[in-house]
Amino acid sequence: MAVTASAPLPRLSLREIEDQRLDVLVKGLPPGASLRLGDVGKQGWNVLTGDMPMPLAVIRESVLKANSAWMSAFSAANGLLIAPHGKTTMAPQLFDLQVADGAWAITVATMQQLAVARHFGVKRVILANQPIGRQEVAACFEALREPGFELYCLADSIAGVGLLAEAAKGHAGANPLGIFVEIGFMGGRTGARTREEALAVARAIAGAPGLRLAGFECFEGLHSDSAGADKLLDEVIAVAAAANAEGLLGPEPLVLSAGGTALFDRVGEKFNAANLGRPLLKVLRSGCYLTHDDLGYSASFRRIMLETSLKLPPGGLEPALEVWAYVQSRPERGRSLLTLGKRDVTYDSALPVPLRWYRPGGAMARPEPMQAGHNVLALNDQHCHLGTPEESPLQVGDMVAFGIAHPCLTFDKWAVLMLVDDDWNVTGAIRTFF
Repeated sequence: MAVTASAPLPRLSLREIEDQRLDVLVKGLPPGASLRLGDVGKQGWNVLTGDMPMPLAVIRESVLKANSAWMSAFSAANGLLIAPHGKTTMAPQLFDLQVADGAWAITVATMQQLAVARHFGVKRVILANQPIGRQEVAACFEALREPGFELYCLADSIAGVGLLAEAAKGHAGANPLGIFVEIGFMGGRTGARTREEALAVARAIAGAPGLRLAGFECFEGLHSDSAGADKLLDEVIAVAAAANAEGLLGPEPLVLSAGGTALFDRVGEKFNAANLGRPLLKVLRSGCYLTHDDLGYSASFRRIMLETSLKLPPGGLEPALEVWAYVQSRPERGRSLLTLGKRDVTYDSALPVPLRWYRPGGAMARPEPMQAGHNVLALNDQHCHLGTPEESPLQVGDMVAFGIAHPCLTFDKWAVLMLVDDDWNVTGAIRTFF
């Protein structure tokens, strides 16, 4: 099946999610709740009035939609395509938002994630891993029997290509499996470590019936600086040019793709400068942009805004995801305990940061910014140790909203996250499938 940038994805089928029943067995639902997910936004619930138990993960809907629209505009303005990494949210409702804003594909990392995407109607998927096991490989070719479905996966070794080629023999008549040769770097994750290895993989794919050499890709997100990312991206382009010169590619447009959120400007600049004498599809796989964060990705985006030569739409990415908790105890000087812990919020790359606070039933019209000097000291399974200065206004019963780093690992702690408006009225619910 020819790949064309002009083939938009159809919207997803979400009725099944909207009809799912929610009750008190779901974290974040109030006592006595029993309702359709699609009816959550009709209950008149408000976070600040205590209608929802805490901890509570919420997504600010206006910011979410603005982030999605911004990345869509950015991609279009710079001749790029976006295939956002679905593993970030594993929420088909959010996949659908990204599709509505022009996503070329949805990217996944595992067979379960592929199954979720297909179940809800995603018609073009990048499996940003190489399937290895017998069942995983077979599932790829079974998926390709679905009319109109396109699947791409990665390969970084001749042995891996051999597994895929052998499986392809038993699936004659299915659409070909598109393969991206993965380029890696020493000390990184998967990916061919030398140009010679990468070209050998490309030759093996090109010579295998049932497989199609569709492009070349990398994951630059493990690099801590632009220079490392640039070197890796240059190698992707060099391998693609060498494969093109050897005549290994078919008539379809060649895909160049890279996967992180912190350095997507470098991907755009490097791929836009590539000239291989043939049509290119330049595909970003960034995923965390949708909700952004208050720490690492925010810092990366500030760098992008200052340094990039790419066209930037008005506005920018802002944090949309926050987790709320109550002040439960102030048992000792300089420390408060809140009702939030490792089971509720990301802590792998950085501890959460207190953003704002609110006293229910008091004189505060809206949450106020958290005063300087409050910082998370530690997280237990269900408790947050908040460093609290002497002059802190916090009292037992107050609410605190926390910003997070690395949204992937907050999403996977919640089966349901609440959508809220700018006054923290609950407008809907987002179901995840981890």
